[in-house]
This record gives sequence, structure tokens and C-alpha cells, in this order.
Amino acid sequence: MRPARPLLIVVSLLIGVSLAACSHTSGPRTWAVAVCTALAPWRAEIGTLTDRTQEQMTAETTPAQAKENLVRLFAGAETASEQARAGVERAGVPDVDNGEQVASSFTASLTGMRDAYARARGGIEGLATSPQKAFYDQVTVVVQKLQQEYERSELDTGKLSSVELKQAFDEAPECR
Repeated sequence: MRPARPLLIVVSLLIGVSLAACSHTSGPRTWAVAVCTALAPWRAEIGTLTDRTQEQMTAETTPAQAKENLVRLFAGAETASEQARAGVERAGVPDVDNGEQVASSFTASLTGMRDAYARARGGIEGLATSPQKAFYDQVTVVVQKLQQEYERSELDTGKLSSVELKQAFDEAPECR
């Protein structure tokens, strides 16, 4: 049985994933707390899914088992990303310069991540599990595409500079 090396790429990708920062308007601190509160379960779920998948993938698995594990991982990450996106959207708009742009950038980033996971799940679901080498080669292709899409979705906080929000994210215990 071929080791699930491409699958470890997925696990490594997900372990390193984090959003850089941790409708109605809210003060900077209120908004930062709401956003961090929405993102905390997402981070925890991604971590749990990643750990669980890593444990399963370190054991010898068949392509069918690997496929099932990856579909479950990506479906869970998709759901968690949607819940985080909805929570950030509920936070509204921070009452800072370019607040609308800040809020829409956060939700757009999570939307892109959710959609990347959905496409990866669909890509894995569509794979034949034999021949084994072809399956693992195609898993690698799906994972590489996920990584590219995920990177395109990352929030560029450099474009969203707000002294008030930076201070709020730095000071709020929910954001640590």
C-alpha cells in the first residue's frame, strides 16, 4: 500500500491555516470581539478535523478509506468556514474609516475559503480509487489546487490598516 504522502500535504496546509486578524456598525472593539468570537470555533474545528485526519492518515489506509477521510475533512472545513463567514457577517461593519471595505474583505476571505474546501471535497468525491497510484496522483492535484485557491482567499490585512481596529484586535482577550 502506498503511503498517503499527498494527504499529509493537506494536513500540513490546514495546520498552518489561520486568518491574519483573528448591516450594522459597531465600535472597533465590539466589532473585533464579534469577529474573534466568530472565528474561534472555526479555528478550533479546522484544528480538530486536521488532527483527526492526520491520525487516520498516519495509519495504513486504502484509497477508499483515504477518500472517505478527505471528503469528511473538506466537508467539515467547508461547514466551519461558512459558519465563521456568517458570524463575521453578523458582526456588521466596524465604525472606522473604510469599515465597509474591512467587513467585506473578511467575509470575502471566508467565502473564498469555504468555496475552496467545497471544490476540494467535490474533487475528491469524483476520484476513482483505482488504480491506486492514479488516485494518489489525483489527490495531489486536488490538494495543490486547494492550496492555490486558499492562498488567493487569504485576508491581506496590510490593505486594511486601521489603528483603531489593530488596537482592538491586540487588546481584546477574545482575539488572543
